[in-house]
Amino acid sequence: MSKIKILIPIYNDWKSAFKLLEDIDLEVNDLKHEFSIIIVNDCSTEEKPTNDFNFNNLKSIKIINMKINMGHARCNASGLRYIAEHEDYDYIIPMDGDGEDRSEEITLLINKINDHPDKVITANRVKRSESFFFKLCYFLHKYLTFIFTGQSIKFGNFICLPKHAVNKMIKDKATWSSFSGAVAKLFKDRKFIPSIRGKRFFGPSKMSFINLLKHSLSIIAVFKMTLLIRSIFFLIAYLFLVAGNLSLITLLPFIGVIIMMISVIILSQRENIKEFENSLENISSVDQLK
Repeated sequence: MSKIKILIPIYNDWKSAFKLLEDIDLEVNDLKHEFSIIIVNDCSTEEKPTNDFNFNNLKSIKIINMKINMGHARCNASGLRYIAEHEDYDYIIPMDGDGEDRSEEITLLINKINDHPDKVITANRVKRSESFFFKLCYFLHKYLTFIFTGQSIKFGNFICLPKHAVNKMIKDKATWSSFSGAVAKLFKDRKFIPSIRGKRFFGPSKMSFINLLKHSLSIIAVFKMTLLIRSIFFLIAYLFLVAGNLSLITLLPFIGVIIMMISVIILSQRENIKEFENSLENISSVDQLK
């Protein structure tokens, strides 16, 4: 029987988080493994629920309270480091706490690791539930990522990581900036399950266009050397093609690629291994709910 830690970053979304815990508790009832929950509270300003919850199938539930808000990716990274240093585990499954990562797909992940116990298992999106505009932006994000990095990344943070993969991730600075980017960089031989993006339990999505753009560029920044090489070749070829017809309109793609290169170089500064190594100093307290 494997010990599995489910890692859930939360910022002011307690109602959704505890609804997710109820769903997970029901989902893991027939799975022959030991499940525990680690919630990373990213310095929420809202009070967490104080009412009693009855979770029958979860071994333990801990809330790690952070002193300073760090953002979703860095909460996942800090959670990995905390579990690696303080918990007994075999696998870690990071999940969004709002319902968009569906609890029923935990069973698919577990079935997959039963067949491939040493592999990283990703939940690859085959269907999304957002608006047409968001889906279009997400398609462009995936397209640009593939063109400029050669990486086809169809997954987010919903992943099953065996212990050896966690140990590798907490030593790599890319994890501190982009969780899915680090997984794509470090583990080429991955397995996957098909995943349907669920709908939020409560309230509107917190993924704005700006946040999606930052998320996309953070992934690309993990592969910045590939981006720079491909961008230079693109710029040279493009200038050659439009040399006889230069105008503001024809130069827009050229300017866009330059802006992307500068943005990626700036965002790549987030990959700070020292900050990552010292991330647990940002913990103010740990609450044991079960």
